[in-house]
Amino acid sequence: MATWYLAKIRFQREDEAGSLKTINESYLIDAVSYTDAEARVFEIVASNTPEFQITNLTKMKLSEVFFEENGAETWFKAKVQYISFDEKSQKEKKTAHIMLINANDPGEVYALLKKNLGSLNDYQITDINITTILEVCPYEPENELLKTGNFRPVAEVLAEQEAAQQ
Repeated sequence: MATWYLAKIRFQREDEAGSLKTINESYLIDAVSYTDAEARVFEIVASNTPEFQITNLTKMKLSEVFFEENGAETWFKAKVQYISFDEKSQKEKKTAHIMLINANDPGEVYALLKKNLGSLNDYQITDINITTILEVCPYEPENELLKTGNFRPVAEVLAEQEAAQQ
């Protein structure tokens, strides 16, 4: 399960009139720790924003993040309550889950959630809210150790040793 961190940054940019304007942006980062999240923010943001500060870094409890290939850049946070029946108490039990999805408007969010969650009637979509998240950065498994170290594949080393013994 992914651990998501919401990073808020602040920087100053000069506008058309020549005055400095303070800009606040939010990024959602998939990372293993606060330190990793902070490092990934610097890796992602530093290329196009030279001088910025991380003003806030918090864990965000999300059950699911849906990446839709619809060209939408606006991220919405949706609250979905799953309904189950508790045999012991003989009552319905509702469990809330927070999900994130990119879409153009709340109507599209509702339709996409219905499509992604299926047609079963065991859930209710109770809230859909727009977020200030500019970009969602999932973890992309790269072998960072091999990228930074002087490492070679084991097969290559064994072949080299075998050739040396002959």
